[in-house]
Amino acid sequence: MESAPAGFAQAREQFLTMVEEIRPQLHRYCARLTGSVIEGEDIVQDTLAKAFYALTMMPEVPPLRPWLFRIAHNTALDFLKRHAHKYTEARDDLDDVMGFEDRADPAVVRAALSRFVVLPVSQRSAVILKDVLGHSLEDAAAVMAVTVPAVKAALVRGRARLRDAAAAPGALDAGRRAELDRYAALFNAGDWEGVRALIGEDCRLDLVSKSQRRGRAVGAYFANYEKLSVRLAVVELDGELALAAHVAGEPRPSYFIVLRWDGERVEEIRDFRYVTYIAYEAAYAAV
Repeated sequence: MESAPAGFAQAREQFLTMVEEIRPQLHRYCARLTGSVIEGEDIVQDTLAKAFYALTMMPEVPPLRPWLFRIAHNTALDFLKRHAHKYTEARDDLDDVMGFEDRADPAVVRAALSRFVVLPVSQRSAVILKDVLGHSLEDAAAVMAVTVPAVKAALVRGRARLRDAAAAPGALDAGRRAELDRYAALFNAGDWEGVRALIGEDCRLDLVSKSQRRGRAVGAYFANYEKLSVRLAVVELDGELALAAHVAGEPRPSYFIVLRWDGERVEEIRDFRYVTYIAYEAAYAAV
């Protein structure tokens, strides 16, 4: 993969530094809209790409937080429309504000990611922005492009539905468990030749938010891991099998790695080492 011109790469690094503090908040929002920390990060990546491009056309930088949330909101809606199996009706009857309270609902703050997807998108957005992220009613209305009374009504109904919602059980791909176990065992034993033998010739590597490689260039990825104290364990993440990376013996994962397979060979590696905030949001379970 050809490297970007030095000026472009420097501008991108400056932009990522500028949005560094906002980025985990964007992920909290997008992950709850989709019910997935992985898909939420995909939307954040898309949001930042759109924002970076848009900034090159602007004479000055707009107020970052509301601007980025607005882009993220629209990007998430586009994503949900493309994935109809996870999409509920975006429009809802938002006229009834009876029972609205301005305080955040503790049940909403504690709710698991997967429970938010039972809500219509308008309610989903309102309760995440107001109760989880602490936006004002006015800021939430600006992000959603609706009125403040509409946000209040969405909060009343969304909070009520969320308190009553039950998390849906996920279906795991049991056929891939053995391959992931083998990959993790070889990795943890430091058998790098064994790990490389599982990698397809045209494997794609995505070090999320850092770099991408393909084919032979993926080999350097494992050379870097030879120097690190990292152990992998197979977990259920967002209803699918993934690898949890434990750094220096820490009991809780520091980040996750997702593998895609073509037969018995790995065709894609997505390593979230550089976006560790995903681990703070993730609902995972050992398998």
